[in-house]
Amino acid sequence: MATTQLKLSSKTDANGRSQVIVKLTISRQNRPCFKSGVFISPEWFRPIQETKKGFVYDVVVPKKGKLNVLEVREAETAKSMLVAYVGRLTAVCNALVGNEDVVNHDSIEDAMTLTRNRDAASITYQVIKDARLLREQEDSESSTTKTFFEWMDYYLSKKDLSEGRKRGFRVLVRILSRYQSFIRLTDKQRKDFTLDIHTLDKETVEDFFDYMANEKSISEEYPEIFKSLLADYPVEFTPKHKNSVIEERGHNIMVGRKKSFKAFYNWLLEQNYTSNRPFDGITIGAEKHGTPFYLTLEERNIMAAWDFSNNKHLERQRDIFLFQTLVGCRVSDLMKLTNDNLTDAEGVLAIEYIPRKTKDKKPFVVSVPLNDRARELVEKYKGVDAKGRLFPFISSQKYNDAIKDILTICEIKRMVTILNPTTGESEQHPINEIASSHMARRTFIGNLYKKVKDPNLIGKLSGHVEGSQAFVRYRDIDMDVMKETVSLID
Repeated sequence: MATTQLKLSSKTDANGRSQVIVKLTISRQNRPCFKSGVFISPEWFRPIQETKKGFVYDVVVPKKGKLNVLEVREAETAKSMLVAYVGRLTAVCNALVGNEDVVNHDSIEDAMTLTRNRDAASITYQVIKDARLLREQEDSESSTTKTFFEWMDYYLSKKDLSEGRKRGFRVLVRILSRYQSFIRLTDKQRKDFTLDIHTLDKETVEDFFDYMANEKSISEEYPEIFKSLLADYPVEFTPKHKNSVIEERGHNIMVGRKKSFKAFYNWLLEQNYTSNRPFDGITIGAEKHGTPFYLTLEERNIMAAWDFSNNKHLERQRDIFLFQTLVGCRVSDLMKLTNDNLTDAEGVLAIEYIPRKTKDKKPFVVSVPLNDRARELVEKYKGVDAKGRLFPFISSQKYNDAIKDILTICEIKRMVTILNPTTGESEQHPINEIASSHMARRTFIGNLYKKVKDPNLIGKLSGHVEGSQAFVRYRDIDMDVMKETVSLID
């Protein structure tokens, strides 16, 4: 049976009200949080019970008096709404657990939406299944009326993509929109050319790929046409961002856009929204990656020992980056870590989390024991973050900027070789100028591999699924490792 715990958001609305957050515990590793939609005055949120793990909070309705009738009524309404929400949430979770392999935030949220007009007592797994079936029927009926770009918008609303993948998909949508308009404006035989999920064919996909690869030169050849194309997009899709300049696209960018387009069609086929298979027989290709670069242990230790006492901002970001090099998680997972991710089994303090990239496929728990340095960092920032996170995180972009500044100040400027993403050619750059949060992950993996040389063990610590092609890139078999290997037959 799932249990619930109430928390109060640190954010307040214009009336000083905060939203109640419901933390649902399904298992030790599965504890999703849900926004209840119930806003209350923070003074109503009080501890009602003390346990070994801390205080239990709830909405406490103030005592009724002559001057607070409206306040009491509002609190009573909020309390009633919260009780109903928690009841439905628990009922939905209990209905799903045991009947489905994956029960996570998204599956529960989806079932909550489907059962929003029901009370908790009437919610069963069969009710949820029937609601899903009805939705599929309604979607099927609307499949002949949605435009191509409405389908793409719908895909974005249904797929749990990372923010980076969402941005990339919106770029693809804008290119497709310009392609459709360009055909209409330049081909007299196809003035009414319209993309359609049911009629798109292999030849059109290949033509679009050719257009996408050469769009920059095409835009230079037709500047007036592209002036309007860059300003207008389908009313069915909200791009959220409009590029004023079309840039050259390298091999990896092209492969990424092609994969996104094919993934969209795979989803349409999986959901039975179409039987059209325009990607059959089309080869997407694979990205090309250079040898991963990362900090040596000596460079990492120089950074760790540097005195940043005169710059507390960079000291904090240095500490966060250092911690990331010690646990190896992705920045998207790092920024979600709280004290709840800390475990202490048999005296071994560890970080446990479910990698975001795997949580909707075959989710597994990554457990990384913390060494002395990592434990010191956790203790140093205990209780510092107002949101209860393990560290006082800032935005990913500002974090990346800080990492570059930190390495520059520490005079870590070793030249490294990378592949230019546009030209595909090798280039050399100072490591401090191209460093980012992902280099912390590479530092963890690369240095561990030098010490252990066991990809399966390191893969478990880094959160790579077995056989991951991405993990192969991290295993930089450098000269030291090759020298040791050759010496075995000396």
